[in-house]
Amino acid sequence: MHGHHVERRHFLRTAGGTLLACGCGGALALPSRQAFATQTCAAQTSESQAAMTPDMALQYLKDGNARFVAGTRLNCDLAPQVAATATGQHPFAAIVGCIDSRESATTTFDQGIGDVFAARVAGNFVNDDILGSLEFACAAAGARLILVVGHTECGAIKGACDDVVLGNLTQTLANIKPAVAAVEGFDEDRSSKNAAFVQAVAEKNVELTLERIRRRSPILEGMEKAGDIAIAGAMYDVQTGIVTFA
Repeated sequence: MHGHHVERRHFLRTAGGTLLACGCGGALALPSRQAFATQTCAAQTSESQAAMTPDMALQYLKDGNARFVAGTRLNCDLAPQVAATATGQHPFAAIVGCIDSRESATTTFDQGIGDVFAARVAGNFVNDDILGSLEFACAAAGARLILVVGHTECGAIKGACDDVVLGNLTQTLANIKPAVAAVEGFDEDRSSKNAAFVQAVAEKNVELTLERIRRRSPILEGMEKAGDIAIAGAMYDVQTGIVTFA
C-alpha cells in the first residue's frame, strides 16, 4: 500500500494540512480489551491514531451501543469537545446509516463530537457521492472502520418492496431494488405487509452495500486488504436500541 500512503500524503498537503488522521476516544488507546472500557469524554487526538486498529474501532462502537442500551451513556459535556476539535478532527469510524429519526450514529453508539463520520440516506445504500465521502473519511482523514447500519421497520425498504413511485424518491428506492430481488422465497407475500420479508430485504441490503463498497472503490478495498481499515455491517432494532453486528 506504499502508493496509497503517497497519495494520502499528497491529499493532505493539497488540502492545506487541515485533514488529520483519526484516533480513539479519550487517552491513548492500548490494544487490549481493557482499553475499550476506558473510553472517556476527552476529545480524540492525533496521537491516538497510532494505537487505533480497525478491531478496536469496531469494539468502541459495540461498547458504545452496550452503554446506550444499558442506560449508562458517558453523558459527556460536549462544549470541551467542540473547543478541542475546532482546529482538527480525528474520527475513528465512518458510519453509513439511514435517515430514520429513530436511529442516530452518535447517540446509539454513544459517541461524541469528532468521534465518527456519519453518512445518512434513506435506505443506507452507497452511491458515488457517499463512496467518495467514505474515501475521504478513510484515505484522507484516517478513519479505521466503515460500518453500514440498517435497521428494522425501515420505511425506505418498505417502499422498495412495494415499488413506490414518488418524485426523486423513485430513484432513491431504485438503489434498494437489488436487495428486494436478491431475497428468495416469500412467494405468498413480497410486500411491506410481510414483516419477515421486509427484515430479510433490510439485511440483504446491508450485505449488498458492503459488496458495493468493495467493488466500486478500489481505494477502500485495498485499504481493507492491507488491514488499514475494516468494513462491516450491522442492524439496529428500533424497538430495543440493540445493534446486532454481522
